[in-house]
Amino acid sequence: MKFDIFSKRQKQPVEIFTYDTMPDEFRVQVIHIWVDAIGPYIVNSIYSRRTQSSASNGVWDFINKTLCKEYGVFELSSSGKTIADNCANFLLETTVERALDVIELSIQCVDRHIRQWSYDTKREAQIKQSPDDAINELNMRFREHGLGYQYINGHIVRVDSDYIFKEAVEPAVNILREEEFTGASEEFLSAHEHFRKGRYKEAITDALKAFESVMKTICKRKGWEVAENATAKPLINTLLKNELIPTSFQTQFSSLRDTLESGLPTVRNKNSGHGQGEKPVDLPPHLVAYALHLAATNILFLIESYKELK
Repeated sequence: MKFDIFSKRQKQPVEIFTYDTMPDEFRVQVIHIWVDAIGPYIVNSIYSRRTQSSASNGVWDFINKTLCKEYGVFELSSSGKTIADNCANFLLETTVERALDVIELSIQCVDRHIRQWSYDTKREAQIKQSPDDAINELNMRFREHGLGYQYINGHIVRVDSDYIFKEAVEPAVNILREEEFTGASEEFLSAHEHFRKGRYKEAITDALKAFESVMKTICKRKGWEVAENATAKPLINTLLKNELIPTSFQTQFSSLRDTLESGLPTVRNKNSGHGQGEKPVDLPPHLVAYALHLAATNILFLIESYKELK
């Protein structure tokens, strides 16, 4: 849990996110989360006599080996006494991008693997923090330090507006999962992964794919005929024709067609979908953020409308 200590109450709330710096204080707080949610690397203890090693050791070994292989190195750090120490030292010393790599992978292990452990396994591994508490604390620490990232549904995503993230992006990710829009969910998260890593054209392309996949899935589930390769405009027309928006509300939403047709698809078509010509197109981050936010809002609206028709 987070304590509201005096020194923190004196600080002004952070209103602008940063992305290319990561304070040492935050890195140390993540290591504390690791110790509580993954457990220490146990050597020559009572646990090793019962189970050969603590279950946590296997998690630390996996994190270390996975990143070493991906980075093409033999070790993350040479200054630690255990694999967990090496992971911690790596987090303290590495770049922001690689720090996010190890944080994402470690919390994925907590979220997807340790969550399944029995009570006895967690007790023997000396785990003190539940997966949900660990994720909530990590996201709180990101916000506390003004870092524009959040962990959601297995991925660390970039956040440009906390309000839009809470009101559109996070609900869109959750509703895609809950309503089993699997393909669209993967594409939407892929768009955010591209955005976080600075691959802006790919981010816009995948955002549009997610938007189109949602519409195709709705049409398929409702039995509305559309071409397999249908793009945004005919898909939007099909949804409107079949009253995904009730007839009584169509006047109220008279501008919806223009919003959907001239919003995300146009951003994609003009900036990432075709050849660049003689000069490379340099997409500004705020334009990409706009495309992702627009995709999230559209996805949320369409699925909520679909749920009303079910």
